[in-house]
Amino acid sequence: MTDWVRRALTRRSESKGPRKIQVEPEPNPKLVLLVKFSIYMTGALVALEVAHLAFLGSWNSEVFAGISGLIGTVTGVLIGRHI
Repeated sequence: MTDWVRRALTRRSESKGPRKIQVEPEPNPKLVLLVKFSIYMTGALVALEVAHLAFLGSWNSEVFAGISGLIGTVTGVLIGRHI
């Protein structure tokens, strides 16, 4: 499994019984795609904010709100998936 998003979303647990077997169910492909899209959009919004700062010399609070929302969404999905 070379996909780091898929690895991050995979739950790792041990089964109860005489044999200790690690069970790793695959995450939903739609969830993996959503997390990848959110991460790429966060990068695009960061680039937009940097360009706004470089060319206009002012902070754009709407773009920063979008960045904050996407970071919160991705963090919530990654933390919630492992609980």
